Amino acid sequence: MTYLVTGGSGFIGSHLVEHLLENGHSVINIDNFDTFYKYQNKILNTLESIGQDIDFQFEEREKDLQKLEKIVKSDNYTLYYQDIRDLNGLRNIFKNHSIDMVIHLAALAGVRPSIERPLDYEEVNLRGSMNLWELCKEFDVKKFVCASSSSVYGNNDKVPFSENDPVDRPISPYAATKKCGEIMGHVYHHLYHLDLIFLRFFTVYGPRQRPDLAIRKFTQSIIEGDKIPFYGDGKTARDYTFVNDIIDGVLKSISYLESNTKVYEIINLGESEVVSLDRMLSTIETELGKKADINPLPMQPGDVQRTNADIDKAKTMIGYAPDTTFQNGIKKFVEWFLRKQR
Repeated sequence: MTYLVTGGSGFIGSHLVEHLLENGHSVINIDNFDTFYKYQNKILNTLESIGQDIDFQFEEREKDLQKLEKIVKSDNYTLYYQDIRDLNGLRNIFKNHSIDMVIHLAALAGVRPSIERPLDYEEVNLRGSMNLWELCKEFDVKKFVCASSSSVYGNNDKVPFSENDPVDRPISPYAATKKCGEIMGHVYHHLYHLDLIFLRFFTVYGPRQRPDLAIRKFTQSIIEGDKIPFYGDGKTARDYTFVNDIIDGVLKSISYLESNTKVYEIINLGESEVVSLDRMLSTIETELGKKADINPLPMQPGDVQRTNADIDKAKTMIGYAPDTTFQNGIKKFVEWFLRKQR
């Protein structure tokens, strides 16, 4: 099978690419190496995902991206530096390859930045997705997995969060674009018979985690002795989900789509273990053997109080079975992080 993966050099995307290649598939990776965080992280993600354990000598962005393109080129892996807002650029990729399925992970991520740049988030997360659906229609690609987010639930009063809960009151532009994507995706399913699964990810963490996310930021700050920005009273809680469990859910969604037609589904992928900010920090401190220096700050606009996934649908429909406890997941992340620091 040939899979087009958008955001395949990112945190979740690079893990997915790694598993697809290990299973003997061909992968087309579309990633624009956005400046949201350092491009060097994505280069290292890409090399890890294709099993290239080399000492990459960084110079400057354009030269480094050219070097990477030469290193990763192979019969079953193709990397394109491509922005999903560029319809014509995407069309050339669809013309050059016979694509069996699209797994769309690329997005502008982050709740707080979306409040500062709402129009950019609309362009990437909604228009970019629509460009891909338009090309699926044009080139008769019928299978599509799309990343959504637990952010769509907002400050939902009912826990755990179920796919049947109303999600009409998002509290950030990021969440709103993800909900709009789910709605627009249904249009393409209804009009053009696109089989489509939206996966609502719940706070994914683990090796290769984005540097802007709390677990990685806290870990680095503790190691370096920097103050940690600690928002709220520590009682906010998240359904932290280890990346290997998320990838298991994505792969099982792919298998479900390959075996079924007339599919439009929204599925939660979480751990069903809610962890407070206080516990998250203390678990990292324990693994590092070092206390954090905290800078208490008020809650930020757009942040939700709690997330908690009802994963019964995922278990029943695709056989999803997350099995990584938070303590074990943090242990694996810290081991990876310390190894990469050397």
